[in-house]
Amino acid sequence: MYEDKRKGSKAIPSNVKKYLNESQQVELRTIEGFGWDLKFIRRPLFQEPVVVVMSPDGNSIGTLEEDGQLNLDADINIRSPV
Repeated sequence: MYEDKRKGSKAIPSNVKKYLNESQQVELRTIEGFGWDLKFIRRPLFQEPVVVVMSPDGNSIGTLEEDGQLNLDADINIRSPV
């Protein structure tokens, strides 16, 4: 059985800028120009948020690091939808 662990939190919060630093915001705008999308922001308690993006074809997933670099080698596990 699929259990949503977000407990009412949206995958992409309405106040995205609260979770992204300046470097991440700049990089996100840049890669969005190439068709990449913000997939979700993981917000673990007492840890830095993890910004997850997906390629236009949906075959690649990565994270935006603190310095704004796109990391395509990130160890990200994504639950498959039901």
